[in-house]
Amino acid sequence: MGDPKRHRRKFVTPMRPWDRTRLEREAQEIVKYGLRNKRELWRSQNILRKYRRVARDLLAKINLPGKEGDYAKAKAQMVIKKLIKTGILPENATLDDILNLSVDSFLERRLQTIVYRQGLSNTLREARQMIVHGHIAIEGRRVTVPGYIVKKSEESGISYYKSSPFKDRGIVRGEA
Repeated sequence: MGDPKRHRRKFVTPMRPWDRTRLEREAQEIVKYGLRNKRELWRSQNILRKYRRVARDLLAKINLPGKEGDYAKAKAQMVIKKLIKTGILPENATLDDILNLSVDSFLERRLQTIVYRQGLSNTLREARQMIVHGHIAIEGRRVTVPGYIVKKSEESGISYYKSSPFKDRGIVRGEA
């Protein structure tokens, strides 16, 4: 079962650590999404890798006769429904759409990115700082994790926390 005090790594390091094109691409994505380090990017890549693996396995099993094929179809619908609920996939998506996903689709659903896109902060770095310091709430509940994946239903409930000094000032991008 594992030691409860020792957490399992949620990312996989690259096979070729000094690949120039990968390093440049990662550096651009870190700046684009205001990530703290490459581990946050690798975590999103790992999540994408897992969903793509599940989609490939289900595509292979979906045409099998009998119970195994029916189970694969039901499982595929559950996976697609979960990704639609989180806002990563559009409505009426298929398993092929999961294979076409990129890391950007997962990074766009992070709380830090959504706070910036909604105009609650002026920069991505400021969005991260506001989240960590407890100034952002989702439907009245304080969230202090910038990497929190926001569901579509929660997106409209993102605002300043009730005791935040930013709530009274009403800071909007461009003002200060």
